[in-house]
Amino acid sequence: FWNRRIGSSALVDDAVQKALARIGVAVQVSPANLLFAPEAVRTKSGEPFRVFTPFWRAATALGPPRAPLARPRALPGPPPGIRSHPLDALALLPTRPNWADGLRETWTPGEAGAVERLAAFIRSDIARYAIERDEPGKPATSMLSPHLRFGEISPFRVWAMLDKASPTPSVGKFRSELGWREFAYHLLAGMPDLHEKNFNPAFDLFPWKAPERGVVEAWQRGMTGYPIVDAGMRQLWHTGWMHNRVRMIVASFLTKHLLVDWREGERWFWDTLVDADPASNPFGWQWVAGSGADAQPYFRIFNPVLQSEKFDSDGAFVRRWVPEIAGLPDRFIHQPWAASPLELAAAGIVLGREYPGPMVDHAAARARALAAYDRIKGR
Repeated sequence: FWNRRIGSSALVDDAVQKALARIGVAVQVSPANLLFAPEAVRTKSGEPFRVFTPFWRAATALGPPRAPLARPRALPGPPPGIRSHPLDALALLPTRPNWADGLRETWTPGEAGAVERLAAFIRSDIARYAIERDEPGKPATSMLSPHLRFGEISPFRVWAMLDKASPTPSVGKFRSELGWREFAYHLLAGMPDLHEKNFNPAFDLFPWKAPERGVVEAWQRGMTGYPIVDAGMRQLWHTGWMHNRVRMIVASFLTKHLLVDWREGERWFWDTLVDADPASNPFGWQWVAGSGADAQPYFRIFNPVLQSEKFDSDGAFVRRWVPEIAGLPDRFIHQPWAASPLELAAAGIVLGREYPGPMVDHAAARARALAAYDRIKGR
């Protein structure tokens, strides 16, 4: 028995199923990971959708997802006499260096932790979701993504619990975010190499820049000199998770300010995110880079200062994750280089010592990115 997988993993599962059939072992595959089977959601011509809105409209027109299955009354144990290897003997947890403390304080892995997080979200946070979900300094998101990624809770159970919540715009918005997860897997089903190949082949010609020594490392470590970018990258390293709005900002910075190939960022997220899955991770990176389905236009280049001022206006998120500049007043917390030497000194900061200056100028980086885009436009 196993749950159906999508993408390159499905090819492995198919091969295993055929091998088992040859030796007389029956296999039962359950559709537990997605609300809608990819082959069930098609355009009128039978093709996969390439744009989210018509995809989600067609998916929800199929009717509500099935109810979650009831908990089994009992599970048969293994036959007697089978020896087991103690889990602790595998020494899976890190010791020196112990990089998992931030994960332990942030997550309660398992079904019980997933159910409690969902219940808490519906009980107290979902009312603010539609309004505050883009503000990383506020606890307005569900943080269910790792639990969904590892099958600790099913999307059917999440959908059913939402039915019990008061019908508000926030509930509808959250359901559409589940729809984006479905859409990513819908695309992966037709393109198993989504993590390696541009969905839009025009981007095969894009002139990505070979990064200079230390450039990607500064982005990974949260030392770019742009506080909102650095706060997000440090949150990722400490907790294994990053707020979705900030994911877009840091991805835009890497691909457009630094002209680094989106695959470099996708691989780093794959290694560090606790919710990285084979669909949503490459889908998100290609969406920001401009090479994906229903993608953000390449020429839309996030200004990290304006994004920070808009979505973290009081600097709460930046101050938590970039404490070395926490003493700056709100008007400078998003761009420390704009403060005078006197104001920096009052906050105990010397740029380049406690905190770096910006590694690129936004206006110059934007112009360079647009020039690169012009080289492939229309091809």
